Amino acid sequence: MTSPALAALADLARTPGVAEGIETARQACTELRWHQALRRRIPEAAAESRVRGAAASAMLEGAEPAGSQRSADLVRDLVRGALPWDERDEDPVWRVLAGVVRATSATEHVGAAQLRAPAQVLASLHTAAAGELLPMAQVGRPRAAGEECREWTELGQAPGPKEVAERLALVHELVAAVPAGSVPVLLVAAVVHAELVTARPFVLGNGVVARAMERAVLRVGGLDPTGVAVPEVGHADRAGSDYRGAITAYASGGREGVRLWLLHCAESVTRAAAEGTRVADAVLAGRLEGR
Repeated sequence: MTSPALAALADLARTPGVAEGIETARQACTELRWHQALRRRIPEAAAESRVRGAAASAMLEGAEPAGSQRSADLVRDLVRGALPWDERDEDPVWRVLAGVVRATSATEHVGAAQLRAPAQVLASLHTAAAGELLPMAQVGRPRAAGEECREWTELGQAPGPKEVAERLALVHELVAAVPAGSVPVLLVAAVVHAELVTARPFVLGNGVVARAMERAVLRVGGLDPTGVAVPEVGHADRAGSDYRGAITAYASGGREGVRLWLLHCAESVTRAAAEGTRVADAVLAGRLEGR
């Protein structure tokens, strides 16, 4: 028997324009999947996807290090060990960037078995994202009474612990259903992403965790089975203004606001596949920057 939450998700797929957007995104991801470079070099392409995804996610956090070196090059150097993780520990921007890289990299180890225990996945992603930014007592768990979140203040005051618990229960139910293949993967990824941002269950790092979880759901759910699409880049287009606007629309609570967010996510996955194609092209040509 389908739960009310899953039934509501299926109903969202029938709102105007959403089904068409999902189908366009599916076709784009299918084309990427059969790219010539991915016949034998998926690990290399997926690793570069995580590099570009982490750089885009950091940009959305406002964590773009000063200097002439691009964020993607810094991320690539971190991942391949050419730059120590504590290179600039005194720089708060650097510490956020390093946390984003750790969280995005951690998605590589999320599979179907892990998604059946979504609370543990969220805890591990948050530990990766914020383990160096918060006291250990606040890492890997939802906010307790009296703990505030000062992220996404344009959405209003963050919900209290009771509402957070209720919304996390919805997130857990949706994520746990992904391995069964009974729900539209893109919609699950979109709603989970939006709920984590708007509910702000953690003291810090909610957006980073939301984008990392979206990446994992899209891959494990089979929409992007190679993990080469770059959903973070899809959200970061136009300096992230569309992304923040769409999240704000979702937070309004109205059906139209939710529809706008879903349309944004469908379009962002299409753009993610396009960026994944650029990654695959670069792998095929042997011209990944920094290598």
